[in-house]
Amino acid sequence: MHGTQKTALRHDWKLEKAQAIFGQPFNDLIFEAQTVHRQFFDANEVQVSTLLSIKTGGCPEDCSYCSQSSHFDTGVEATKLMDVDEVLDGARRAKEGGATRYCMGAAWRSPKDRDMDDLCDMVSQVRDMGLETCMTLGMLTDTQAQRLADAGLDYYNHNIDTSRDYYDQIITTRTFDDRLETLQNVREAGMKVCCGGILGMGEQDGDRVSMLVTLANLDPHPESVPINMLMKIDGTPLAQQDDADALSFIRTIALARILMPKSMVRLSAGREHMSDELQALAFLAGANSIFVGDKLLTTKNPGKERDSQLFDRLGLSPMPLTSTPA
Repeated sequence: MHGTQKTALRHDWKLEKAQAIFGQPFNDLIFEAQTVHRQFFDANEVQVSTLLSIKTGGCPEDCSYCSQSSHFDTGVEATKLMDVDEVLDGARRAKEGGATRYCMGAAWRSPKDRDMDDLCDMVSQVRDMGLETCMTLGMLTDTQAQRLADAGLDYYNHNIDTSRDYYDQIITTRTFDDRLETLQNVREAGMKVCCGGILGMGEQDGDRVSMLVTLANLDPHPESVPINMLMKIDGTPLAQQDDADALSFIRTIALARILMPKSMVRLSAGREHMSDELQALAFLAGANSIFVGDKLLTTKNPGKERDSQLFDRLGLSPMPLTSTPA
């Protein structure tokens, strides 16, 4: 990096180069990530989203980390799709709480066509409130993706979770390529992509780097990249998994920022168990988005008061909706 010249966006990353960036001395890695971050974003602004489970439990997928899988006994009861009015009430509360993006998640392998009218209605009415909209509904056909896009859905979340090589250790009911196909359907429908992964599932650093290289070689990059720390749920196969190394987690955030300079890198699930110091390091490494509220789908999240105190301590402010990468 020389002078004020901006980092170029690349989609041809090689695994070896990404591994070298990830493995450099920690201070050098953080400096590089922070330098890239400041070229595209205000370093002291964090985008704030709220997540609502609009249909909980009973999912036929066997994702080893998930409390909502019907394969595991986790105490989560299956529910029907929420009424549109209930979802809109949640959106109003989210906006009052300072959120600029409202994310709606349903525990499905894929949505049924009979549910599409209600889903599209939710999208259009939440958008009318002046909020950005995001949904995660499982796999989408090209037709379903187009319907959601036509309703005004801004973002579609569909994580790849981990590396291609480690993927079948976590999920067997759909393939890595199934996930990439949904991302392609979302792109071709004209929506933005929210796609990241989960750390702490027994994967190695090489898997974390490989996952980010897969995302960074998508053209365009995902506009949002959630980096989740595994929330260990009783009843799931990963309930007793060892914690991911905290500094490796920060290295992963930093690499995401360097490989995908204009993307929102979201410090996502797991913040409930992170110290203020670890979260501060994540923001320093290039994270610039969080979920606010007491709950993420079925797991706990720091409350609004704790997040407000953290923002005050760090001199951070919520990113206005009009902020976009330079």
